[in-house]
Amino acid sequence: MPTPPRSPARPPRRPGPSPARRPPVRRKKPRWAMRAVTTLSVVVLAAAGIGHAVVTSLDADIARVDPFKDMKNRPEAGHGMNVLLVGTDGRDKITEAERRKYRLGGAPCHCTDTIMIVHISEDRERASVVSLPRDSYAETPAHTDQITGKKHRPHPIKINAAYAEGGPQLTVRTVESMTRVKIDHYLEVDFTSFMKTVDELGGVEICTTKPLKDSYTGLDLTAGSHRLNGGQALQYVRSRHADGSSDLGRMQRQQRFLAALIARATSSGVLLNPMKFRDVTRAVLGSVRADKGFGTDELLDLGRAMRDFSPSSSEFTTVPIGQMGYAVKGVGSTLKWDPVKSKKLFQALRDDRPLAAHKPRSNALRVDVAPQQIRVQVENGTPTAGLGMRVDSALAATGFRTTRQPVTAQDRTLRRTIVSYDPRWDRSAKSLAAALPGCELRAVKGRGPLLKVTAGADFKGVRKVRADDPYQGEFGVTTGDQVICP
Repeated sequence: MPTPPRSPARPPRRPGPSPARRPPVRRKKPRWAMRAVTTLSVVVLAAAGIGHAVVTSLDADIARVDPFKDMKNRPEAGHGMNVLLVGTDGRDKITEAERRKYRLGGAPCHCTDTIMIVHISEDRERASVVSLPRDSYAETPAHTDQITGKKHRPHPIKINAAYAEGGPQLTVRTVESMTRVKIDHYLEVDFTSFMKTVDELGGVEICTTKPLKDSYTGLDLTAGSHRLNGGQALQYVRSRHADGSSDLGRMQRQQRFLAALIARATSSGVLLNPMKFRDVTRAVLGSVRADKGFGTDELLDLGRAMRDFSPSSSEFTTVPIGQMGYAVKGVGSTLKWDPVKSKKLFQALRDDRPLAAHKPRSNALRVDVAPQQIRVQVENGTPTAGLGMRVDSALAATGFRTTRQPVTAQDRTLRRTIVSYDPRWDRSAKSLAAALPGCELRAVKGRGPLLKVTAGADFKGVRKVRADDPYQGEFGVTTGDQVICP
């Protein structure tokens, strides 16, 4: 996809340390998918370049925390800016009615629902968001308990437990130790700011190709487009039971929502309306904790540099997983990162390189299951010689795993193309049928995972399709404009 136009030249940098140890670039970030979405909006909203007085009035709303206190042996600073975005389940300012309606439960556990590294490129033309699964296997550095004063040796945990055990500081230290990416700023957001921000924007539009229903969060969406308010958006980004993908699926939805929020913020006039900007930003910052170095100057500097930021400027991925269900004594089932791919991913962040190969937005139809996951046997149900091979080749070119050995059907008088499938693979069948406009779906119990296409006289061609989450590249990256509603 085309690179966004470069921003106007920025004011000269303030004097600082030598280039060998230059201070981290200032920036801002979203929060834990839901919060992730929330806080990144401040970065985007700051792009309005509005008056210093409006932004200065917001500085006092930010609660401060010192996650970098007495930290030593930290990774070297790379290029660009890295923000660690942590989302907690804080809900003190949410009403009892809202808690019941959106099924937010009782007292919060003060857990980190989401951890993300948000990298803003040095030229301020790209944001790369890397989700760190909450169940990731991690090892804490040696540390002292902030409450009891007890000293702890390095030990294995799930990465989201670092916050409960040692707060923001241990969270930052654990992430830096695992990724070797130096964190420049820390942002922590809760439920309240997320809901208020979405409502201030007038809701955010989400598209889904399949119904999403989760009895735990109350999420209930039909297939299609939906304008979600703050509470509904919270259900969407919290849901872990809407499909079989659990936390990994939730992270994809969080990334999708973040892209949609960016699109909403950049197209709704917020950036051109100082008062609306103030209201939205206050909704975000009112429930945010940030490091002492993140404030008014950072907002303004970043805003001036990001005037042309858009969904196509953002890219999203999750740390590559090498082993699911990695059992650790005393910890439980964890996700272990792929050592080779994750190392390359974090090196790309340090080098300030794009994670995705940016390509023009595809006009392919979105489907539930990627063609690469669907096996197909093609049969020719007509007297037309070579039709089976034409259909097979066209499906293979679109990504379907055809046998490349089409056969002749017993019935060669078919007028309409038929897709035969086992009901257990109905999602795959619907995705295949989308590539064959006008075909008939026919359930055949016991057929197994191999779907059958019997070409009829009505066959005119194969329509390009792609999975609902069109990840691309070595790190499984998608860009923001690929997942927002068309």
